[in-house]
This record gives sequence, structure tokens and C-alpha cells, in this order.
Amino acid sequence: MEKTTGLTHLIKSTGYSLKGLKSAFKNEAAFRHEVFCACILIPLAFWLADDKIELILLVGSVLLVLAVELLNSAVEAVVDRVGKEYHELSGRAKDQGSAAVFVTLILVVITWGGILFF
Repeated sequence: MEKTTGLTHLIKSTGYSLKGLKSAFKNEAAFRHEVFCACILIPLAFWLADDKIELILLVGSVLLVLAVELLNSAVEAVVDRVGKEYHELSGRAKDQGSAAVFVTLILVVITWGGILFF
């Protein structure tokens, strides 16, 4: 297979990314919930932020949750593809992916709370 470069590569990569977002939205309830929250929080950030740095922190923390949720979903998909039977390492991988999402949610609370209340 010939490797693509330049604009062709950018177009194909964008298509793969959009396909991944669509798949996550269709198949992952947690991602849908987080997108719903992002649709509320991101516009709210534009209204609440006092300067560009605050806006970047507020929006960035929310987008980080979505990015980590996508990675967590990818880990879960790979683990499930390998096998449905329980294995300690599979369970650990899924739990750690979930923990990563949890940590980013804590980051959102700290960021928003710190900017809005301190």
C-alpha cells in the first residue's frame, strides 16, 4: 500500500477521526453524557471567563475529558476484542482507563471551581 502524504493524508486522517467520534457517540453512553455536558460547559466558559487564559483552562479541561474518554473506550474495545472471558490484566486495563477519566473529571472540578470561586 502506498503511503499518503500532504493534503491527501490530512483528508484521510480527518475522516478517520470523524469516524471515531461518530462511533464513540453511537456506542458509548459515557461519551454521549460527556458531550452533552461539554455542549453546556463550553459556551458557559465563554461567558464566565475573565480573560483568555481562564477560557483556555475552562474549555481545555472539558475537552481533555472527551479525549481521555475516547482513549478509555479504545482500550475497552481492544480488551473486548481479545476476549470476553475475565482476565486480571484485562480488568486492570479497563479499571485504569476508567480511573484516567475520573482523574480528568476531578481536574474539571478543580479548574472550574478554582476559577469561579477563588
